[in-house]
Amino acid sequence: MIRILFIGDIIAKYGRQLTRNVLPEIKEKHSIDLVIANAENSAHGNGLTVKVYKELLEMGIDALTSGNHIFDRKEFLGDIDKCDKVVRPANYPKQVPGRDHLIVETPQGVRVGIICLMGRVFMHTLDNPFPVADKLIDKIKRETDVIIVDIHAEATSEKTAMGWYLDGRVSAVLGTHTHIQTADERILPKGTAYLTDAGMTGPMESVIGVEIPPILQRYLTGVNYRFEAVKNGPGLFSACVVGIDEETGRAHEIKRIYQVTDAMEVEEEKKEKKLPNPA
Repeated sequence: MIRILFIGDIIAKYGRQLTRNVLPEIKEKHSIDLVIANAENSAHGNGLTVKVYKELLEMGIDALTSGNHIFDRKEFLGDIDKCDKVVRPANYPKQVPGRDHLIVETPQGVRVGIICLMGRVFMHTLDNPFPVADKLIDKIKRETDVIIVDIHAEATSEKTAMGWYLDGRVSAVLGTHTHIQTADERILPKGTAYLTDAGMTGPMESVIGVEIPPILQRYLTGVNYRFEAVKNGPGLFSACVVGIDEETGRAHEIKRIYQVTDAMEVEEEKKEKKLPNPA
C-alpha cells in the first residue's frame, strides 16, 4: 500500500513557510510516499509563479493542483508550460495553456495519475467536469489505476456528487477551494476515498487566509476592501493522508490532518498586483 499526502490550499508566504516547517515530520510520521498540494493561492495569496513553483517542489512536494486562481498572476499564462508538475483545471478550454492531468511516480516506481477539476456552481462557467473526468480517467487508466482527483468547487453538493460519480473508478476525490476542512472523510462503497474539503494551510487567525478587519468591513458595509495575506500568528496545516492499494487503485484508508502550530512571522513579500478574495 502506498500513502499519499494531499495538502489543502497553501496560502501565500505564510503557508509556504509553514509547509516547509512541518512537512518533514508529517512525511515521516505517516510514512508518506507522495505529496500533492493545491497551490493556486501560494504566491502572495493569489495565483502561482515559477519562483514559488520551484520553492514548493524544493521543500518536498511532488505535484501541484490548482483552481480558479491559477492564472491570477497573468505572467503564469506564459510560464505554466515550463512547470511540468502542476495541473490546471482540466475543464478549461483546450486552448488554455497547461496540463490537464499528470502522471508522477513514487520512489518505489508506482505511477499516480492526478486530475484537477473545477466546479461550476457559484463559480465561473467552464466545461462540464463530469464528462471531462470520464475522458481523462479512460486515458490515465492505460498507465495506472491509482488516480487522485482534486475537485475545486464551491458547492458541497457538487463535490459530493463527483465523489459518487467517480466511486470505484479513481482512488480518491478530494475537495479544495473553500479553505475550511470538512469532517466527512470516508471510503465510498466501491473503494474511492472521499473528503469534501481538505482545508487550507496558512494563518489560523484569519478569514480563509487573509486579514480579518477588511473582511469584516466588507460584510458590514457591502464595500470591497483591499485584502492582505496574514503574515504572523499561529498556523494551521490542513491535509489528508490516503492509503491506496497500488495494484487495484482502491483506497483502504483516509485520515484528516488538522494541525495547529505555534505563532510565527514571515517577512512581507515584494508587492505585486493585488487581487480579490482568494477563496
